[in-house]
Amino acid sequence: MNPIFRILYQFYRLFSGARHRALRRVTGPGRSLVIATMVAAMMGIDPDNTVGYQGFTLLFALLVVGTVFSSFFRLRFSAARFLPRFGTVGQPFNYRVAVRNLTPKNQAGLTLLENLADPRPSYREWKALQLDDEKHVRPFRVSRRRRTNPFQLATVKEAVIPPIPANQEVQAEVQLTPLRRGILQFSAVSLARTDPFGLFRTFVKKPLPQTVLILPKRYWLPPIALPGALKYQQGGVALASNVGQSDEFVALREYRRGDPIRHIHWRSWAKTGKPIVKEFEDEFFVRHALILDTFTKRPHSDEFEEAVSVAASFACTVLTQESLLDLLFVGTEAYCFTAGRGLAHADQMLEILASVRPCPDRPFSSLETLVVNHASAVSGCICVLLAWDQERRDLVRKLKALGLPVLVLVVYAKAPEKPLEPGPMRDEPGRLQALEIGRIEEQLASLA
Repeated sequence: MNPIFRILYQFYRLFSGARHRALRRVTGPGRSLVIATMVAAMMGIDPDNTVGYQGFTLLFALLVVGTVFSSFFRLRFSAARFLPRFGTVGQPFNYRVAVRNLTPKNQAGLTLLENLADPRPSYREWKALQLDDEKHVRPFRVSRRRRTNPFQLATVKEAVIPPIPANQEVQAEVQLTPLRRGILQFSAVSLARTDPFGLFRTFVKKPLPQTVLILPKRYWLPPIALPGALKYQQGGVALASNVGQSDEFVALREYRRGDPIRHIHWRSWAKTGKPIVKEFEDEFFVRHALILDTFTKRPHSDEFEEAVSVAASFACTVLTQESLLDLLFVGTEAYCFTAGRGLAHADQMLEILASVRPCPDRPFSSLETLVVNHASAVSGCICVLLAWDQERRDLVRKLKALGLPVLVLVVYAKAPEKPLEPGPMRDEPGRLQALEIGRIEEQLASLA
């Protein structure tokens, strides 16, 4: 284990923590005054030739007075946060926070700040990110800093609280912008008040743990004629509720393990003394597979995040009363989630996609096995892939060999200069599409 990484990680923790506390405590005018004080101090090194020391004395006195006055703030309060059930990446939403003054004095000039859970990564996550940067960041780049912090889930604007009478309650509206999908954790709310000069703030914090689920970003999709025809589904009524061509009662029979409880015929059970169920006719209906590629070695990949967004867009568009959608992907194990009328809904599938993580330590063949074993139940496949290599081509080739219509979408950070080699999609090149980050919505619109 390289001790240099440990030392750098500790510096990262110390610097990021100090920076966060300083930005919250020192206001914009206060930061300007600190910079001016430092400049005056440097200019005042030679008092015989400059008068900078005089300005330094005055500015430093203002800093000291502001620091002292900001220390005298005592407040007892309670708070309740009213959050929505979901948020969506990139879409700001507002929520209310009710604040009650528990003191016998009126309180004014307060600002509310949210305390989110510490977004800083563990040592293992931080090291993986640094090693990934070493491999993928171009060496001639002037700055290797990422455009956004991959561990920061959201930004929250400060909210101004109206004056609170003694023992009364007011409400403040807070705006939050989600930056990453997943569970966003709140730990506390803080009320802040500045000193008389508006330079420094002091805080009173109230623990208030809560969570909200941030869903993946979605793109607008035009009406897409997805391939696939009605297909026979063994036990279709029990599986798909009212989806399909038939919901006709056929006969009564003895209960078999796995039969749904709602099909039990209670009167017959009372007469015979053993469970009897109603049997329905099997159904034919359209059922699509949405295959999400999670196989990437990168711990925080923009391509993977966009692939999840594309899958979420299809999940919201494909789900209708006339079809079912199976989401297939591999995480810690192989997963298959089915949505459609009578089963799950689009919101539930989006909740699943909000928590999907890359799968760096399993072979791609595990997804191929899951998909091929499930192929007999579906009418067509939508493949959202992270590459168009030999393994992924082989998967598509097997699906086409089984007679399934396939739509293949491959996500790239930058689109290849040459068109993708169609491979198994040679007979339907229009069903193979490269999606470039930054142009995905435009390219998806061309699928109509």
